[in-house]
Amino acid sequence: MQTVSAFSTRALVTCFVALVSLTCFTRANAATLADYRSRVARVIVLTKQLQVAYDNADTSHNEYLVTANAARIREELPAKETVTIYSQSVVVDNTWLDSALKGYENTSITKAERIAVLARIEERLRALDERLEVVQRANSAASDKDGDKGRLAEILRRPDFNKPTPAKSSAMSRLLDRFLRWLSNLIPTPKPIAPGGSPFISGLAQIVVVVVCLVGIAFLIWKLAPRYLKNRGKKKEKREARIVLGERLEPDQSSADLLAQAETLARNGDLRAAIRKAYIALLCELGDRKIVSLAQHKTNRDYLNSVRERTRLYSSMRQLTSSFELHWYGFQPAAESDWIEFRSGYQKALNAGSGG
Repeated sequence: MQTVSAFSTRALVTCFVALVSLTCFTRANAATLADYRSRVARVIVLTKQLQVAYDNADTSHNEYLVTANAARIREELPAKETVTIYSQSVVVDNTWLDSALKGYENTSITKAERIAVLARIEERLRALDERLEVVQRANSAASDKDGDKGRLAEILRRPDFNKPTPAKSSAMSRLLDRFLRWLSNLIPTPKPIAPGGSPFISGLAQIVVVVVCLVGIAFLIWKLAPRYLKNRGKKKEKREARIVLGERLEPDQSSADLLAQAETLARNGDLRAAIRKAYIALLCELGDRKIVSLAQHKTNRDYLNSVRERTRLYSSMRQLTSSFELHWYGFQPAAESDWIEFRSGYQKALNAGSGG
């Protein structure tokens, strides 16, 4: 009976995989951006559910659970497909997902390693979903903008808006006219020469006044122009929003803000979320110090490997990463002592990062 049951299970798996393959081949038309994003969201939910369900799955059904759900994920997100964005066809490359699924299907890995693979897939898909949301909003805004342009053009074609407007002088010409009027006011109006007066002395006095005015103007320009140009040349660096481990950070949000939020979560009893928020605060601080490069597709292991050359920092950060994975991805409840230890390790990692 066991042999027949095992044979039936394998037959069902084979039929399911064949059906998924046929479905993938029939997807000939390019998918829309909304359709592609909805499938990404479904796979995120599926991987989240698998992480919980796999712990409770019967060992005899593990083969079916792995094969069936890997095939389902590949059905939703093929390795390569065409998506229509901004009325253009874009080839989407999801080969990274296929490679991750092969690791998930590897029969030689443990249950914990398989759950960790699912967690990494979920984390990367959440970052992808964040990016798709930005593109979708931009696409919608562009469509609205085109409609507004059309309506504005129609209004401007009306006779009321086609009246000729008088020509206006440029700002530079107006400024030059004001300067010339101001300069002419400084020069005294020539008066009729009184009998017995010297025309030479009168002309010389006018020249002296003009020269003094020009020297004063040149002195002011010499003093004020460098300061004006220096201040004008300074450009404020505008930082864009960042996505770290699937969480969107606002441009003005600092690591101190994130750490304060973590402290609030800890006081409210949500120690697991506090550890995650503090770990993201650490990555944000290391990113501001140019020690790591923040990117939405990077995982916590990517950030850890990037500081491997910094021995002290790597040692401290490895302990924090293990604690973060244990409590966030492993769903192990966090105690007050775990948060205190993580908070202490956070400061130790920052000191190690300052020391190199």
